[in-house]
Amino acid sequence: MGNLLLSCPLCENPEGSELFHRDTFRDYYRCPFCSLIHIPPWQRLSPEAERDEYDKHQNSPDDAGYRKFLNRLFTPMNERLHGKSSGLDFGSGPGPTLSLMFEEAGHKVTLYDPFYAPDRAALNTHYDFITTSEVVEHLYTPAASLSLLWSLLLPGGWLGIMTKLALDKTAFSTWHYKNDPTHVCFFSRATMEWLAGQWQAEFVLMGRDIVLLRKPQSLS
Repeated sequence: MGNLLLSCPLCENPEGSELFHRDTFRDYYRCPFCSLIHIPPWQRLSPEAERDEYDKHQNSPDDAGYRKFLNRLFTPMNERLHGKSSGLDFGSGPGPTLSLMFEEAGHKVTLYDPFYAPDRAALNTHYDFITTSEVVEHLYTPAASLSLLWSLLLPGGWLGIMTKLALDKTAFSTWHYKNDPTHVCFFSRATMEWLAGQWQAEFVLMGRDIVLLRKPQSLS
C-alpha cells in the first residue's frame, strides 16, 4: 500500500498523507499540511489488546522516579497557574499521579480516562488548565479529541501536553517511541505549531516532549 493516500486524522486535509516509513509491524504516513505522522486504522490494536498493554503500566504516586518524570510537565504548568485553579487530567491512566501533584499544590483536579475513569461528566465542564501526559500519541481521532479539550478550557487557560516529538525520517527509523503498539499518532514541533496557529494559542515548547498552549483571553 505504498501509494495509498491516507486521510490525516488531525487536519483532515483532502489530499491525504503519504507513506513516511515502514517497518516489520506497521506503516507510518505523514501529512504534508500539519506534519502529523500516523498509522492506518487497520493496524491498530483491538480494544482488548490495547487495554492489556495499559494494564502492564506500573505507575504509582509513591514512585519518586515517576514523579520526577511528570515534574517536567507539572512545574512549568504550575508556575503559570494563579491561586487555586481547577484542572482536568485527560488520560489519567491506572495510577493517577500528576493530578495528585497538582492537588498537593492546592489545585482541584478532575480525572478522565476512557479505560480507568470513564465518567464523561468530566467532559461537560470548563477548566483553568488541562493536562495530557503521554496521551496524544494514543488518540485515534486527534482532531475531535483535541478540539474537545480546547473547548473545555476557560479563556486564558493552559493545555499542557507531554509527548515525545518526532524528528526527521532518519531519526524516526530508529526511534523507540514508534515501537509501542498503542502509539498511533506522532506529533512534531511543526505539528504543534500548526495546532497553535489553528487555535491562535500562545505556544511554549520545553525540551523535546513538553508543549504548553494558552487559550486567548478573547478572540480578535
